Amino acid sequence: MVAGIIAGITWAVETIILGIALAMTPFVSTEQAVLLAPFVSTFLHDAFSAIWACIFNGARGKLPALVRALKTRSGKFVILAAIIGGPVGMTGYVLSVANMGASIGAVASAIFPAIGAVLAYIFLKEKMQWYRWVFLILSLLGVYGLSYSPDINITNFWLGFAGTLMCAFGWGIEAVIIAKSVQDEAVTDELALQIRQTTSALTYGIVILPIMKGWGFTVSLFKGTGMLIPTIAIAALFATASYLFYYRAISQIGASKSMALNITYSAWAVVISIIFLRDTSLLNPVTIICTILVLVFGILAGADYKDLIK
Repeated sequence: MVAGIIAGITWAVETIILGIALAMTPFVSTEQAVLLAPFVSTFLHDAFSAIWACIFNGARGKLPALVRALKTRSGKFVILAAIIGGPVGMTGYVLSVANMGASIGAVASAIFPAIGAVLAYIFLKEKMQWYRWVFLILSLLGVYGLSYSPDINITNFWLGFAGTLMCAFGWGIEAVIIAKSVQDEAVTDELALQIRQTTSALTYGIVILPIMKGWGFTVSLFKGTGMLIPTIAIAALFATASYLFYYRAISQIGASKSMALNITYSAWAVVISIIFLRDTSLLNPVTIICTILVLVFGILAGADYKDLIK
């Protein structure tokens, strides 16, 4: 549970930093830049994350094990999860953040635990007690309330909503596949992350960016764009930490509980935005109450009373 909560906090930080990067001039200077921003930023985000993961696994002498993991059936399923969670889910997530803001983008995409919990029940036979379903629904009501808080600038609701659906289904399916794959001793959560981020970055670089004709724009971002690239790299660092804790939680307590805990990142994003970004527009009764609901019921949805008693 601690790993799941830390995953939520670090992803909230990543959300805010990525939102700052997407608001920088290179991504909003032209219509082409606005169109390519979600795809290019996701490619850079996952590429930097893959590099961070490689440094982490390399320092721990795990790279030879990575080669062995890729040869297993479970390792190949992680590649499939990467394609679904990365190009599909992550692009949807960035679309949500870009069009609904960092705080609300995080809130909107947080509905994926509900979809993932249903899929985990169907395919992994993970039983979710009735009271955890109640807590999850109450947490999602808090998410709904946050998305309709006043004084929040949503630039394109329908595009953000489309991104939310892509994100929810992509991440929900990904979590179920990862939960099954890490049951294989050859595929640890650290190696699963390495495979996931590398596969996602390669898919973007080889398939999506050429289709979108975005390589020229991508290369141009490395020339005279100030803090843009370092900002994305820092966001990717927090994303890597978040994924490490998230995959650890999945391997230890299952997909449905981990996703329920991970939903708290939407509330943490609001808290961090208020404290560090001085976003006073979020200081209203609806936002405060709903943030508390998401945090409290999201954590309770990831817990079993029997486990807590023990």
